[in-house]
Formats: sequence, structure tokens, C-alpha cells
Amino acid sequence: MSDLKLVVFDCDGTLVDSQHMIVAAMNRAFSAHSLSLLPREKILSIVGLSLEEAISKLLPKEDSATVSLVKESYRQAFFHLREDPSLHEPLFPGARQALDQLAARDDVLLGVATGKSQRGLRNILELHDLRGHFMTLQTADEHPSKPHPSMMQQAMSDAGVTASQTVIFGDTSYDIVMGRDAGAHAVGVSWGYHDRDELMAYGAPQVLDHFDDLVPYLDEYWSSRGEEATPAQATGEAR
Repeated sequence: MSDLKLVVFDCDGTLVDSQHMIVAAMNRAFSAHSLSLLPREKILSIVGLSLEEAISKLLPKEDSATVSLVKESYRQAFFHLREDPSLHEPLFPGARQALDQLAARDDVLLGVATGKSQRGLRNILELHDLRGHFMTLQTADEHPSKPHPSMMQQAMSDAGVTASQTVIFGDTSYDIVMGRDAGAHAVGVSWGYHDRDELMAYGAPQVLDHFDDLVPYLDEYWSSRGEEATPAQATGEAR
């Protein structure tokens, strides 16, 4: 077994704060089909699922044709909202520093597992100049919706690591269950869209409150397992 370690991040609610964009796009999509708007908290509760799964969950009494129409309207709304300067998807405080530190380590690989599309994820990574940090990108385009473990299984395969070498950070119960079912160490974060009690109830052994806590947590976790991450020797190039 290699000494490599894989750290996987959810995107919405973990790396970036996309709640304003998501709520605005969903409201536009519902309005386009004369559907009653939902409370903000209800909309945010489905963040992390694939788009079709999310809308089906929000509209349990509607047929598949309506769900498909709303899904397409959401995609169009989200695309147009990207042009609105008042709405954007900022990194959470401390995210850049943590990602830079991890990407500079010789034996740590980074990945993303998200309910976003490939286009949506790549837009985010390009916006924040993060594309070079991640060696594996798993999205809803290629996999069943979370909490199915498929994204994690593919990420581990891409990185050439086992579940015991893998940690995932996420803000929703879907992330925790996905990571757990893949055999990885699944850690919750409190700055996203599901609360601490829910994350713990679904099996998160720890819920972090600040991005600044993430790298120290990993160092302590790896040390407790007899593993130590080593800094990059010369260039510190991101993978």
C-alpha cells in the first residue's frame, strides 16, 4: 500500500457558499412553471443531491415530466444568474489557505465529489483558480446521486488509494453517508447547510467549525494512525 492520502471535498456548502445562487435559481425555476415557492431552508436541505434527485425531493407529488421541466429551468436560471454581479459563489473563509497547504504536500492528493455538473464545478474551480489543486473531480454527470458511494469509489480508484487512506469533508448528511458507505473517514463541517446534530446522527465522528481547523485535524488524525504528511520538498507544486 502506498503512503499517499486522498482528501475529498464536497463543493456547495463546503468549499463555496452558493446558497444565494441556488435559492434564486430554484425560485426562478418554480416561478417559470407556476409552482409555489418553497422556504429557503427547504431548498437548502437538498443541496448535495444531483439536480434531478433534489427537485424530485422538493416536488414529491409532481410527475417526472414536470421534474424534468423544472430541472431544465433551474439550469437556465443558474446560467443567467452567473452574470449577476450581486450573486456569486465565494470560497468560505480559510478555504484557500487550507487547500494551498494540502496541495503543497508530497503525499496528499485532493479531490472533489459534488452534485454539481462537470461544467458547474469547472466554472467554480476556474473562478477561484483552483483547477490545479485537484487530481480527481467527481460530479453528478457521471454518477448516481449522493449518498451513493460511486463518486468516492471512483475518486479512490483515480488516486490509487484505499478507503483507509481517504478522508472526505462535507456539510450534509449525504456527504457523510456517501463517505461512510465507501469506507472512508467522513468528517462534517458546520458552515454549510445541514446542522451539526444531523451530521453526527448520520455518523460523522467530528464536525469542524472553521476551515482553519481542517489541516490541524488531518495532521492529528493521520498522526493517530501512524501516518504523517510531509511538505513538498522544492516546488510545492499543486497536483
